[in-house]
Amino acid sequence: MPFPRPQHREFEPPTPLSDAIKCFWCDSRSTEEAVSDIQVLPDGYVEIIFIFGGACSVLHEGAWQHLRSPFMMGLLDQPMTLRADGRLEIISIRCHPWAVFDLLGLPATNETLHALDHPIAHLQSALEPLMLAGRVEEALSHLAAFLVDARAMPKAGPMLAKAGTAMSEAHGTLPVHAVAAAAHATVRTLERKFKQSSGHTVKDVSGLMRFEQVRNRLFVTPDACIASLAQELGYTDQSHLNREFKRYTGTTPAAFAHRLTLSRLSKPGP
Repeated sequence: MPFPRPQHREFEPPTPLSDAIKCFWCDSRSTEEAVSDIQVLPDGYVEIIFIFGGACSVLHEGAWQHLRSPFMMGLLDQPMTLRADGRLEIISIRCHPWAVFDLLGLPATNETLHALDHPIAHLQSALEPLMLAGRVEEALSHLAAFLVDARAMPKAGPMLAKAGTAMSEAHGTLPVHAVAAAAHATVRTLERKFKQSSGHTVKDVSGLMRFEQVRNRLFVTPDACIASLAQELGYTDQSHLNREFKRYTGTTPAAFAHRLTLSRLSKPGP
């Protein structure tokens, strides 16, 4: 998730959107400092993010670039740093990568961050007064209704939905041939359709899903046994897990967990 969670709330999508959207979430970010930085870690979802109130920038090639709301955050393969300027009210649509472009009727891309050239961007002005007034549920209802009415006809039929369900239920641990079997498709057909719809391969997305499970477990239990996690989540061995984790975070799971522990110990008690 891109932002800290003190005010984080998640909402189920309406049934007509549940095959494409994991959830809607909202958050408030307000700190004593005017500007604060947020590190975003990779996960297995594409986010459509609306920002209200303050401003948000991204660190790109050593310089801060303003993000125009709404923007799409695609699948990341390394951490990304965002900067919040002032108080932010946030709505995000957490989407499955194999369904988000069909949902919007847009061509698939593997870009990590880009502005949305889509009618959904026109909702910014309608949603802003609702969010700033604290009428979150009303804003989300307005957004969901727009998506239901505007949804483009899926191009890939049920095949990708079946593949995505299998991948999600297995937390990214299924090999490509098993995902294809679950989708009742050949590996070649699945790979072609998946890349057309998401901009990424099945292996790309599965790797992120599996990494996300390790990351989430370490968030909850920093002293978890890394070797046991590797075995449980289908890595070849602990070294394999270490390589994949470092690929997405720049550090090992042990170092990541150690930093979490130190951060929590340094926080003042109630």
